[in-house]
Amino acid sequence: MRPDPIRRVVIVGGGTAGWMAAAAITRVLGEMPGLSIELVESEEIGTVGVGEATIPQIVLFNKMLGIDEAEFVRETRATYKLGIEFVDWVRPGHRYVHPFGFYGLDMKGIEFHHFWLKGRELGDPTPLDAYSLGIVGGLQGRFAHPRPDQPSSPLSRLGYAFQFDAGLYARFLRRLAEANGATRTEGRIVDVERDPETGHVAAVVLQSGARIEGDLFLDCSGFRGLLIEGAMAAGFEDWTQWLPCDRAVAVPCANGGDRQPLTRSTARGAGWQWRIPLQHRIGNGYVYSSAHLSDEEAAATLLANLDGVPLADPRLLRFTAGHRRRAWIGNVVALGLAGGFLEPLESTSIHLVQSAIARLLTYWPTRRFDQLEIDRFNAAHVCDYLEIRDFLVLHYKATERADTPFWDYCRTLEPPPGLAGKLAIFGANGRIFREGNELFTETSWLSVMVGQGVEAGGYHPAADLLSDAETLTRLQHIRQVIADTASLLPHQDELLRQMGCGPVPLAAAS
Repeated sequence: MRPDPIRRVVIVGGGTAGWMAAAAITRVLGEMPGLSIELVESEEIGTVGVGEATIPQIVLFNKMLGIDEAEFVRETRATYKLGIEFVDWVRPGHRYVHPFGFYGLDMKGIEFHHFWLKGRELGDPTPLDAYSLGIVGGLQGRFAHPRPDQPSSPLSRLGYAFQFDAGLYARFLRRLAEANGATRTEGRIVDVERDPETGHVAAVVLQSGARIEGDLFLDCSGFRGLLIEGAMAAGFEDWTQWLPCDRAVAVPCANGGDRQPLTRSTARGAGWQWRIPLQHRIGNGYVYSSAHLSDEEAAATLLANLDGVPLADPRLLRFTAGHRRRAWIGNVVALGLAGGFLEPLESTSIHLVQSAIARLLTYWPTRRFDQLEIDRFNAAHVCDYLEIRDFLVLHYKATERADTPFWDYCRTLEPPPGLAGKLAIFGANGRIFREGNELFTETSWLSVMVGQGVEAGGYHPAADLLSDAETLTRLQHIRQVIADTASLLPHQDELLRQMGCGPVPLAAAS
């Protein structure tokens, strides 16, 4: 046995990030001899979670934890999610969906969209959305699980995620973590003690006077970064120039409107409004630029655009887009909002927590804290944020809107180099390249580029291996198969009822 193992892990802060970390570590490493996991949180300090939409990687995380999906859906009042609908982003009245899964069927060794591009040149005006089962079924309120055992069916390539109550998810994970040996300590941290020789955090001191020592500290304290910034002075990379939204006002409302398994993002005059339908309520928020809109105006706009009666007073959140320059310093690792923030336009907040936890488990340290591994962790952390940032900026940059000062700023901003390169390549020949293991796939980049009105300058020459007539015939057949398959999917509400999810009284939804 190694002589220098980590014995005491202290997680500072609960919420989604803290309990995800506690659940994952106890599940994967809980049998390590002498390992203790202690989470410190204060009920006096609220969490930011206002309702979460996720991306398909959450399915893998839950499976890793051994979570039964039906139980999870019931306990967190979750709904399913097949993608994100974007309304009014290109211009008022325009909409498209960024789906999970794939479009159409790859042929002749190249991606399907090249045949779709060729079809457009041949006069077929069918939108790209018609070739995605997730979009066609989702807009009809239908959902089914993927069927990899049916490789010839569009169901084999369907992707999905969840929309759930973040507070309930944290509680659900807390039960799992505590069952696997994690302990929770209630208290507000008032001081951080550091080792004078190493500079590492030695202990946190609570208001009660209790002193909690640790070998490894995970900072899940939210925006303030109590350890990573307050004690370790990590520094922050500010991306406001590309992502000018710095405020959000959030409020839940009673269920109303449609019941589609989709998150909706609607562009507003100084930002955008989210709509996350859960079983028992709808989560809503307006993400906006305070340089272009007052807090009072933002709240009024949000309240005027709800599908049901508000269930609470609007809650204001302040943030800065960007990331800690180092997420791991010494024996402190920042997770979640303590490590950085990117607006939830593509539902990446929980994924960034999940990704950092997975990376931490890969580089699980000893008390030596090898600097080479820490450097690799930090480089990957920055890369995660850079790749997502470029994808988010695409939504703002590729727009026709110039009807407000905010949109005029976004439309004319100079894109980051990575995004500029992707736009140039797609504009030349309709090609999309995924860099290494970046989060968003070629399908995602295609969806948003096409959805936002970016024009391709051509298509792959291999698409001409099919005659014009054959191309049009195959396109028609593919969209017919997708339409027929979608019509056979069950409605999401029926599936939820089969899983034991009943209607929730309005009083219980607040």
